[in-house]
Amino acid sequence: MYIKLNKRANTMIKLAYCDKIADTIKKALRQTDPDGIIADAGPITSDLDPVGGWFVSPKKTLTVHDRNGKAYVVTIEEAPFLDKD
Repeated sequence: MYIKLNKRANTMIKLAYCDKIADTIKKALRQTDPDGIIADAGPITSDLDPVGGWFVSPKKTLTVHDRNGKAYVVTIEEAPFLDKD
């Protein structure tokens, strides 16, 4: 999906779906682990400024723990250089 930024310049940008993709991954991790390796999929966190708390980028992270307590970080961020046109 594209959004038109400027009627005169005909500038279009592609929407980013980091929130939706992060949520889908988190749900899939919880529902599709028949071996029971994934113990916990933590909250999805946004890329916010550590001091002011304002939005920095649409990047999302998700911390996942295996059954041994080892932590993993799943990162969802835009990669415009890999876009399919």
